[in-house]
Amino acid sequence: MDRKKWQGMMATIVLAGAALWPVGPIWAESERITVLIASDLSEWEEKSFQGSTEYSVVDSGTGPAVRAFSNGSASGLFRKVNVDLHRTPFLHWSWRIENVLDNDQEWSKAGDDYAARIYVVFSGGALFWRTRALNYVWSSHQEVGSVWPNAYTSNAIMIAQQSGDGLSGRWVTESRNVLADAQRLLGSRYTHLDAIAIMTDTDDTGQQAVAYYGDIYFSGEHP
Repeated sequence: MDRKKWQGMMATIVLAGAALWPVGPIWAESERITVLIASDLSEWEEKSFQGSTEYSVVDSGTGPAVRAFSNGSASGLFRKVNVDLHRTPFLHWSWRIENVLDNDQEWSKAGDDYAARIYVVFSGGALFWRTRALNYVWSSHQEVGSVWPNAYTSNAIMIAQQSGDGLSGRWVTESRNVLADAQRLLGSRYTHLDAIAIMTDTDDTGQQAVAYYGDIYFSGEHP
């Protein structure tokens, strides 16, 4: 699927149903919902935009991780989920990159590439044009905390969670209040999450990137 069909792709995720991204069992204990166990990708499916980023489970030295290698390619791993953000608003994950990209145009179509990103998708239901996404990215140059619209659709918002090479080669643990982000950037109706994805992509810049993703989960409390 052409990345210029970004908005249509998001609608596909939330409208395609179990045929493409089955919800499957989500391990839950108390107020924690785990959506990615890094040693098991069985509930995840790949969607390609340009070629295929290679995703594999590896031993990172500190435990299992999902390794992503992109060489001028762009594909993501998606999972359809059902998360009530009033109950579990906090998204937690860990990631590591080997390098950022030589890319100072991340706000443009020519530079819409990231060494690592995690994005969450909110369904518009039958009103598919209301489907929205938040992208938490490891930016090459944007200041941490920066927010800008995706170059391909205003329905997706980019948020610089990390930036630059300063932490390259190191595991970084992250936490975001997705409910607060969604209501601040998208509006009050976006309170239930319908899909989550990870992606390492370099198709627009034609470069290479390697990233690692650890477990991803939602909780009712900030750590």
